Amino acid sequence: MRAREFSFVSVLAFVVALAHGSRGEGAEKIALGASREKVGQYERIEFSIRPDVPYRDPFDPEEVDLVLRLSTPRGATLEIPAFWCQDFERQEIPRGGKKADWLYPAGAATWRARFAPMEIGRYSAVAVCRDRRGTWQSAPVHFEAVPSQRRGFVRRSKRDARFLELDSGQPLFLIGENLAFIGELQYFNLAKAEETFPKLAANGANFLRIWVCCEDWATAIEARKSAWGRGWEAKPPIVPMPGEEGKPSARKCLKISGEGERSLSAAPCHPLAVRPETRYVLSGRIRTEGGAKVRLSAQAPGLSEVVLFGQGSDWTPFSREFTTGPSQRWLDRITLRREGSGAAWLDGLSLAEVGGGPELLGEADVNRPVRGYYHPIDCYVVDRLVEAADRSGLYLQLCFITRNLYMDALKDPKSPEYRQAIRDARKLVRYVVARWGYAPSVAAWEYFNEQNPGLPTDAFYEELGRYFEQVDVFHHLRATSAWGPSPKDWRHPQLDIAQPHHYLRPESKEGFKDEVAVVIKQTRFVQKNTPPNKPVILAEFGLAENNWMLSPYMKQDRELVHFHNILWASALSGAAGTAQFWWWEQLDRQDGYRHYRPLARFLADVPFTTAGLKDASATVAGGQARAIGLQGRDRACLWLFNPQATWWNLVVEKSTPATIQGATLEVRGLEPGTYRVQWWDTNEGKAIRETTAAPAGGVLRLEVPPFSRDVACKVVRKV
Repeated sequence: MRAREFSFVSVLAFVVALAHGSRGEGAEKIALGASREKVGQYERIEFSIRPDVPYRDPFDPEEVDLVLRLSTPRGATLEIPAFWCQDFERQEIPRGGKKADWLYPAGAATWRARFAPMEIGRYSAVAVCRDRRGTWQSAPVHFEAVPSQRRGFVRRSKRDARFLELDSGQPLFLIGENLAFIGELQYFNLAKAEETFPKLAANGANFLRIWVCCEDWATAIEARKSAWGRGWEAKPPIVPMPGEEGKPSARKCLKISGEGERSLSAAPCHPLAVRPETRYVLSGRIRTEGGAKVRLSAQAPGLSEVVLFGQGSDWTPFSREFTTGPSQRWLDRITLRREGSGAAWLDGLSLAEVGGGPELLGEADVNRPVRGYYHPIDCYVVDRLVEAADRSGLYLQLCFITRNLYMDALKDPKSPEYRQAIRDARKLVRYVVARWGYAPSVAAWEYFNEQNPGLPTDAFYEELGRYFEQVDVFHHLRATSAWGPSPKDWRHPQLDIAQPHHYLRPESKEGFKDEVAVVIKQTRFVQKNTPPNKPVILAEFGLAENNWMLSPYMKQDRELVHFHNILWASALSGAAGTAQFWWWEQLDRQDGYRHYRPLARFLADVPFTTAGLKDASATVAGGQARAIGLQGRDRACLWLFNPQATWWNLVVEKSTPATIQGATLEVRGLEPGTYRVQWWDTNEGKAIRETTAAPAGGVLRLEVPPFSRDVACKVVRKV
C-alpha cells in the first residue's frame, strides 16, 4: 500500500508579495513556494503557486496565464507554464483478482510548476499571473542546482541526426515496445505497470510508447469520459434543458423516457473510491411529468433503501446523506429508475463528503467540455508512470492527443473548425509541457496515434510545432503516426522522428511468412521517403490477423521466434531503435522480456552517433545466410540469419533449419588494419569466439562459426 502527501511548507516557507504594476490598491497577492533549496541537475524541483483569485476554468490560459519565470545561472530568462493539479491519496487494494489502485482526492486542487535545471548554479524564480484584470507577480525564491549523475534529455544527435543521444553526449538506441493501454479495465493497470518497468529495464529495454489518449478504456488526459456510458457505442440520453431546446448554448441534462421502466446508472470510468465509515452527501435535482416517478438507489448503507421522487413540472432538488461501511472502499454504481409512462430529467448529480471537499462524481457532469478539460485521475496516473520510468531508467513516448476528438475538424485548414482544433490543441500542449515537460524520462511527445494520412495536417503540425518551441524550454522531440504510409509526416520539418506502423498479416502484400525481409523492406521504404538526417523507428510492429487483431500464431510461437528475429533485424537496419512490438500483454504472459537482454548487451558499446554508420557491404559466400548490419570505416556490426529459420518455418511448418557450416562472411569497404572479431550468441548475449583478421584486396573474409538460426558479429579495428 502507498499513500502520497506533498508538503512545500516543511521545506521552504511561502513567500507572499503584493502585485507589481497595474493593480494599484486593488493589487492581488500571490504566494510561491519551492519543494527544496538544492536540486540535482536534471532532477525535479516543484513549486506551489497560490494566487488569491479563484478562476472558473483554470485549464484555459485565455482566462488565466500563470507561469514560473526563472533566471538561470548564465543570465537567461525562462518561462515555465504552471498547471492546475488535483493530488490523490493512493492505496493498492486487492480487487477482482489483482491489485487495484484506490485513488481518492487529497485536499483541494492547487497550482503547481515543475522544472529540471539543465545548468549548474543559482536560480531565482517568481510566479507571474496574467488575466484580463492585469499582471502581477510574487517575490522571488531562490534555489541552487548541483551536479548529479543524470545524463539529461533525449536529443537528435548533433553528430549523426539519424540517431539519438542524451545531453551528456551518450548515444541512446531505443530498445522497447508499446505498452499503450494502462487502466483499471486493462491487463496493465498502474500498479502492474510500476511492477513491470523494473523488469523491462533489468532485461535491457529502455523505451516504451504509451498512449495517454485512450478515450474511456484506459488513460486519457483529454477524452470523452462519462459516468453514463462507455466507448464509441455509448449514447447516453443527454438533451437540452426543458424549455431551452433549439438554443445553441443551452445547458444540458439527462432525460429518462420511453415505454416501461427506464433507468440510468452512474458508473465512472475509474472505480469510484470512497473512504470507509465516512459521511457523504449525494445531491442533484430531478424534474418529472406525465405521472413519472424516479427511484434512487446505490450500493451503500443508507442508499440501498429506494428513495422515491414524485412528479412535478418544476425542478426538485434532492440531498441524501449516507455513511459508508467499515471496510467499504468503492461505490460501484448509482442508479436512477423511472417508473410510469411520463418523462424524467436529471441535472447536477454530485457526490462529496459532508462538510465539503472535492467533487467525486465529476464524470457525471454532462455540461463539462470534452476538449479543454484534463481528467485529474488520468493526469495523476501519468505522473506516476513518468516517475516510475525515471526510477527504472526508461524513456517514454507519450501519445497525448485523442484522435477522434480532432480528426473531423482537420479536413479544411481554412475552416473555423480547423482553427478551433489548433487553439484547443495548443491548450493541451501547454498543459502536458507544464506537467511533464520537466522529465528527462519523457523522450518524445507524440501528437496522434494513427491519424488519417489523407487529412491536410501539415498546418496543424506546423503551428503546434512552433508553439512547442515557445513553451517547451526542454525541447523534447516530437512525432506523430498515421494509419497508413504518410511520407508528408515523415518529411515534416517540425516532426523529429519518422515512425510508421506495420503488421505481419496473411493478406499483406509486403509479406507475412518472412519477418526479417519485411522489417528491412519497411525500414528502407521509410528511409527513402524521409530526409537523410531524421531518425526512423518502426513504432508499431507485430503479428496480426487480417482484421488487425492478435494472431492465433502468437500463442503457438512459444519461443517468440518472430519477436527475436524482428528485434535483431530492426536493430541493425539503420533505424534509431528496435521495432516497437505491439502485443505487450502477450509478451508479458510469455516472459518475452528476456529477448531484450542479449541484444542490449550486444549494442551496449556501439558508437551509433560517431562511427558514420551505413548499411553494411557484407555477404555470406554462397548465399547460405543473410548478412544484415551496419558499418563505418573502422568497424561493422552484423547479424547473420538462416533463411530457413523464419517464424513460419519453425512455428507453422515445424521444420528444423539445417546447420550452416563452413560459411565465409565477406565485408567490403573497411579501412586497412588489423581487426578484432567477436562472434556472439544471440540468445545468451555473450561472445562465443574472438579472433583477429585483416582485409585483403579490400575484403575482410571471416570464417563463420556453425549456427542453425542466427549469429551476430562485431568487427572493430585495433588501435
